[in-house]
Amino acid sequence: MELKRVVVTGLGTINAIGNTVSETWENMIAGVSGAAEITHFDPSNFKTKFACEVKNYDPLKYFKKKDARKLDLFTQYGLIAADEAVKDSKLDLDKIDLDRAGVIWGSGIGGLDTFTQEVKNYVACDFVPKFNPFFIPKMIADIASGHISIKYGFKGPNFTTVSACASSANALVDAFNYIRLGKADIFISGGSEAAVNEAGVAGFNAMRAISTRNDDPKTASRPFDKDRDGFVMGDGSAALIIEEYEHAKKRGAKIYAEFVGGGLSADAHHITAPHPEGLGAIKVMRNALEDANMKPEEIDYVNLHGTSTGLGDIAESKAVKEVFGEHTYDLSISSTKSMTGHLLGATGALEAMAAVLAITNSEIPPTINQFNLDPKIDPKIDFTFNKSKKREVKAALSNTFGFGGHNVSVIFKSI
Repeated sequence: MELKRVVVTGLGTINAIGNTVSETWENMIAGVSGAAEITHFDPSNFKTKFACEVKNYDPLKYFKKKDARKLDLFTQYGLIAADEAVKDSKLDLDKIDLDRAGVIWGSGIGGLDTFTQEVKNYVACDFVPKFNPFFIPKMIADIASGHISIKYGFKGPNFTTVSACASSANALVDAFNYIRLGKADIFISGGSEAAVNEAGVAGFNAMRAISTRNDDPKTASRPFDKDRDGFVMGDGSAALIIEEYEHAKKRGAKIYAEFVGGGLSADAHHITAPHPEGLGAIKVMRNALEDANMKPEEIDYVNLHGTSTGLGDIAESKAVKEVFGEHTYDLSISSTKSMTGHLLGATGALEAMAAVLAITNSEIPPTINQFNLDPKIDPKIDFTFNKSKKREVKAALSNTFGFGGHNVSVIFKSI
């Protein structure tokens, strides 16, 4: 069968460096770090006392008080990002077939804050079971997609993908596939996460996965630097409107980029560590390129997973060299996590958005906080260190990898 073409027609986000798409892109290009001391709880007894939290967040700006109390923060962020994306796409809900409009969302953890607070309340009440009736529907990971579909009346496919940090990238690929197979016209797709709380920070501290650079949080996320000491947790959401090309043309939609390929793979190696030679990363990028019917030489920009972890950065840089060969040195590459932090299940959607905006604006966002390149990493690779760069981007690839060995790559190109 002939596959349908798929495009991106709307964007939305709320994250540590911007509460809108325009603010996020402006700060991303300026190299602004979103890391600061944690305000969501008292971090004084924790090994890590900072994170990339959403700034100046007031739920009452977006929700009625009674509604906000029924929504975990990850769902609030998801609804906010989805709303911006829908408005950006200029969708007229009265003129589309709502039976062919769906929501595919991603979250690695879901309502961890709700779960944490309810357990704390249980202990404080001497283990008397006085749980909030909204405990379960606030906590479950699929609830953000449910709320989004209810808000807009989308009656098509609706579910949430859970694959750790690859969750929202998986959601994008699923939306892409449903549309090109002709099973839907349009999706709100992306992801949200709000794990900067006592359980989230303590859990990642116990794994020694996150930075403890408490004396200088803004430079703590330093991908590919020899002194990196772990990733920086981030909260927020990103949403993309994924739409069938002819459907978008017919309604006169603004088109950011064409979504041309998605690849999936598994490391099948370790619960948290990547394969040291980047075998899963190699496979997933090649799968995405094959799916897009593109050669490596056609890619101009790669948004790396680039977490600022000891093993991950080295494995991914090896994988890029293996996939792109000599073209590696013609690529522009960056890790926007150096600014936004790592949004866990939402990170794939946010970085896909960054790749789309790089195409739209002909500019590469930087990898900030580079002081001393790790000697195990090829110094000839252009990681766009510390400063953005103007460049025409006809095609961009974005990588997302998750605990458990889940790998996703997505490819967009200009149209």
